[in-house]
Amino acid sequence: MKVFCSWSGGKESSLACYRAMLEGHEVDCLLTMLATTGRHSRSHRLTKEVLMAQAEATGIPAFFKRASWNTYEKEFSNALASFKGEGLEGGIFGDLYTDEHRRWVEGVCKKPGLTALLPLWGRESKDLLLELVGEGFQAVVVAVRAGLLDSSWLGRKIDYGFIRDIEKMGVDVCGEKGEYHTLVVDGPFFKKRIEIKDTKVIRRDGMHFLEILEFEVEEKGATH
Repeated sequence: MKVFCSWSGGKESSLACYRAMLEGHEVDCLLTMLATTGRHSRSHRLTKEVLMAQAEATGIPAFFKRASWNTYEKEFSNALASFKGEGLEGGIFGDLYTDEHRRWVEGVCKKPGLTALLPLWGRESKDLLLELVGEGFQAVVVAVRAGLLDSSWLGRKIDYGFIRDIEKMGVDVCGEKGEYHTLVVDGPFFKKRIEIKDTKVIRRDGMHFLEILEFEVEEKGATH
């Protein structure tokens, strides 16, 4: 099918997108919801510039919609209706096991006649992280929930050492309950990679965020 991917910029949406590609689906665009004002995404607080860099790195066009939490479903549905009008048949979502959200994505897709694809559904959190690392994705932690994880986790790469350490913290290993969020900077379907050059740590709404101040999109294999 010709599909869009609901894109957070993080590990689940990236791995779900990749698995859908392996199943033969054609990913037409990456859909990200932005806050009503400012430059940041609603979910991971990534800037539009960083998300555009991901789109460049993957070679898949980015599509943005702005919404408050109150207007989120309306604006998301409007985007899906426009996709249907352009000939898309479905959408990819990176959900693992939250039944309420699965019902939501299936509902919003059903209205315009799209099929919701959930390639990661039912996977164990640790297995998913092991697959992510094993397939060659490179991701860094860009947000953590204060009180569960401290700011020292920001900027950490998702690797086998990370998996070992996060298991000891008593949180969902994948952060499926919002314990942490990531930014994928490279992966098996990325044509280029993102190199983070400068960051700062900020705290907002009970979260610690890694604000990315400077980055470059580089050819793979580039040396410094």
